[in-house]
Amino acid sequence: MKYKTITDVFAEKKNVNIGYIVAGYPSTQFTKEFLTKLDDSAIDILEIGIPYSDPLADGKHIAEASFAASQAGVTTDVVFDLLNSVKEKVHKPLVFLVYYNLVFTYGVEAFVKRSAEIGIKGMIIPDLPYEEATEVAQLLNAHNIAFIPLVSVTSGDRIAKIASLAKGGFVYAVGSLGVTGSKQVNLGRLEQFITNIKQHTTLPIALGFGIKTNSDVQTMRHYADGVIVGTSIVILTQNNDVAKTMKEIEELFR
Repeated sequence: MKYKTITDVFAEKKNVNIGYIVAGYPSTQFTKEFLTKLDDSAIDILEIGIPYSDPLADGKHIAEASFAASQAGVTTDVVFDLLNSVKEKVHKPLVFLVYYNLVFTYGVEAFVKRSAEIGIKGMIIPDLPYEEATEVAQLLNAHNIAFIPLVSVTSGDRIAKIASLAKGGFVYAVGSLGVTGSKQVNLGRLEQFITNIKQHTTLPIALGFGIKTNSDVQTMRHYADGVIVGTSIVILTQNNDVAKTMKEIEELFR
């Protein structure tokens, strides 16, 4: 089976399903099994969060999952080794969601090189501002990893600059104010927001933050090329039952 890129997925599907899990939560074995079953799941692109002690963009459930994984000893190297062990079995694109301090501490070049070696196709660094992101974006692109920028309704006239950093991936549109799991979505404002982003990029746009139910997914598909569900999937993983979780994710994205 062909290893897909992010571009492949958006070219093949009108409505792309993007899911998020925390690596090592509720256990490293769960994550490993989840990844080996990803090709048969409803998820088209998977964001993998590397556990971090201070995940500023994340709400209660993801922060607690990240903390639990960290306490269980899930380090950046553990995540790398885990993904390396299953990379031959995963053909859908994997994207890291990682806070910059982890990248910086590991060594930016070493982190990017290792990510490329294990097949990571994209990277989201939520706490890296545009003014400091150019060098990292260029390094990622040199290793065929898409830098995926986040833009929000408050980005204003910076949207064009932020979107310009994206190459070969997608633009992550933050559909609500606040952290992940927020409910504050104004559909009128959202439509104008997406229209504004499309004026500055030809890349696909994926909507995240505040998308929690199948009804939310169906609604947001009218506005963007892909929908991102994080908090709800992390909650589903708490059962520590991969088969059940995959079935429930199927219902979420149906």
